[in-house]
Amino acid sequence: MSHARDDHQGASQGDSGQKEMTPGKKIPIFVDGVVLNGPQTDVKAGEKFVEEACRLIMEEVVLKATDVNEKVCEWQPPEQLRQLLDLEMRDTGESQDKLLKLCQDVIHFSVKTNHPRFFNQLYAGLDYYSLAARIITEALNPSIYTYEVSPVFLLVEEAVLKKMIECVGWKEGDGIFNPGGSVSNMCAMNLARYRHCPDIKEKGLSGLPRLILFTSAECHYSMKKAASFLGIGTQNVYFVETDGRGKMIPEDLEKQIWQARQEGAVPFLVCATSGTTVLGAFDPLDEIAEVCERHGLWLHVDASWGGSALVSRKHRRLLHGIHRADSVAWNPHKMLMAGIQCSALLVKDKSDLLKKCYSAKATYLFQQDKFYDVSYDTGDKSIQCSRRPDAFKFWMTWKALGTSGLEERVNRAFALSRYLVDEIKKREGFKLLMEVAPAIKEKMMKKGSLMLGYQPHRGKVNFFRQVVISPQVSREDMDFLLDEIDSLGRDM
Repeated sequence: MSHARDDHQGASQGDSGQKEMTPGKKIPIFVDGVVLNGPQTDVKAGEKFVEEACRLIMEEVVLKATDVNEKVCEWQPPEQLRQLLDLEMRDTGESQDKLLKLCQDVIHFSVKTNHPRFFNQLYAGLDYYSLAARIITEALNPSIYTYEVSPVFLLVEEAVLKKMIECVGWKEGDGIFNPGGSVSNMCAMNLARYRHCPDIKEKGLSGLPRLILFTSAECHYSMKKAASFLGIGTQNVYFVETDGRGKMIPEDLEKQIWQARQEGAVPFLVCATSGTTVLGAFDPLDEIAEVCERHGLWLHVDASWGGSALVSRKHRRLLHGIHRADSVAWNPHKMLMAGIQCSALLVKDKSDLLKKCYSAKATYLFQQDKFYDVSYDTGDKSIQCSRRPDAFKFWMTWKALGTSGLEERVNRAFALSRYLVDEIKKREGFKLLMEVAPAIKEKMMKKGSLMLGYQPHRGKVNFFRQVVISPQVSREDMDFLLDEIDSLGRDM
């Protein structure tokens, strides 16, 4: 007992002595002239800045930018805009007030893609649930290669991919989220080539025959880029003729496949399109699938734009036969407004073809002796290492609206498009193709009243391409669009 008491007293005396030797302020620790004590960041100032920036975002973007009475854009030519913005990066940091002013300027001079009258691209509008999800992921800053560092978001991605696979009509499948539909198309092209020539992964291109892929003359330009990037060559992309509505002609596909074989080349892939960029055409997938099955070719469907029609019982007929595809690219950030970027590659194969094709088996990430089920370490199926949790924002929107809400969003977009077409037919002086599109576009941009894209097409003059996505868009906005074009073009 006395020993225990003595030890206790000794410990107390030792603690007391230690406290007496410790100064009130910690002694700075230097390594290579750098002080290592405490955090480098001013945490309080940082927290205050985030708080003020969030308030600014709420006021200037969420509330103001969606107001139909505000401008879509505050147009400035590059030289002038460069003068208005303080773009120079200096040796010393800026004050918090200056940074907030910079944030305000960035918002002010940026195009308000959330505006109800932004029709310029194949994305538009503001989904509040997706926005909240994006704020969460930006704050958490996850990378979803392994379950150990991103458990929630990997399970979310699994759930979303499963639901999207069901929408396509497959009983099972695989998939991965990619940074855009262009990357999904490229990955599908590479996957089809790997299935045809599995030795390419290790032996490269040297021993390959001349491979040919076939796609619509109306396809997205990413198909040519992918062929170039993968070493297939743009001359080996055969463009199949389309009808007057922009749909691939299956008979011409069949003809070109035979022609390629007569040339001694090896066909391996057909890429159909569901929702072409300019005309919004949907290729006849059932007939194309018949051709692919006869010739043993991989069928990929680029449904980046039109895939969202799958959630509509009324409009999914546009993609009839998509269940026969081997792979599908689908971008929920377009018609379903999940926020850029949100792009999935779906694959019918369930034999781990994605992983076999893309796996590098990095031992510092994908160890096989972990304490949990390593099948959830899905990052090795991607061409990326760091990967954003893009499925989460779509999951949040889907949870908030339900499939019925997503369906309503798609149906409304189609209905508004039909309304606009009917109104165009009624109005004197309007045609579906107008030569004055570039000049009118310049006027509307400088005025900031709306944004509408235009382009030429197969020898036709420039014409406006109207894209309807956002649920904030109303019949009144369709009427305003026609009135504004009429007004801006009257003196031309």
